[in-house]
Amino acid sequence: MNRIVLGVQYDGAPWQGWQTQPSGKTVQDRLEAALEKFTQGAIGTTCAGRTDSGVHALEQVVHFDTALSRETFSWVRGLNAFLPPSIAVRWAHELPAGSSSTGEDQFHARFSATARTYHYLLYNNPVRSPLLEGKAGWVFRPLELELMRQAAAHLVGTHDFSAFRAVECQAKSPVRTMEEIRIERRGDLIVFSLRANAFLHHMVRNIVGSLIYAGSASKPPEWLAELLVQRDRGRAAPTFMPDGLYLAQVAYDPKWQLPQQTAALLPWL
Repeated sequence: MNRIVLGVQYDGAPWQGWQTQPSGKTVQDRLEAALEKFTQGAIGTTCAGRTDSGVHALEQVVHFDTALSRETFSWVRGLNAFLPPSIAVRWAHELPAGSSSTGEDQFHARFSATARTYHYLLYNNPVRSPLLEGKAGWVFRPLELELMRQAAAHLVGTHDFSAFRAVECQAKSPVRTMEEIRIERRGDLIVFSLRANAFLHHMVRNIVGSLIYAGSASKPPEWLAELLVQRDRGRAAPTFMPDGLYLAQVAYDPKWQLPQQTAALLPWL
């Protein structure tokens, strides 16, 4: 058996998230349907991190096991032939299913990940842009980057992120290590980049919503620190829209030699 690892990119707007649903209208459903057509057999997949309805991925990492032997470019071209325009396999890599190439522990798309990076793209302009519909969030009030950066600094480090955790989150622990939060402005676009060892359900969208409160001076930057201490989801900002959220990169030990693509912050920026 071989373990095939894929780098998958998708526009999440047409889909009901990553994880398979009875409707069949998810990225996982369509990828597994493409696998079945290409291999003539049912194959289950595992991803690095499940994304919600409307959330995009610059590089989702997926693995599956198969006894079939194919050139890596064949997996890419073969699967893409059966995928819709909104989903594409960007690269493929083969590992032995029972061990790594060095004979050590087995690769797993989710459990082998050491960090994850998300981008949130926000359009900050008095008038909405139809060209960014489904691709970016929108705030019409002016936002101050320095206030948001001051607020974000309180979230860096290891904390209990209960205040930014969805009620339906199934994670065993709310404690996560936020390694970095960067906030950059490019014209009317603001890009939030968050890197952590792992994220809770809706954690990025909840944080972005609260940072927007700080950026509009509705709340002081210190409010974010208070939210961490209070651990009360009801006191933080509402969950912000999914449109501008992108799973950007999943980090792994270099020993796996994955051909991950270091893309620009976002393809069109």
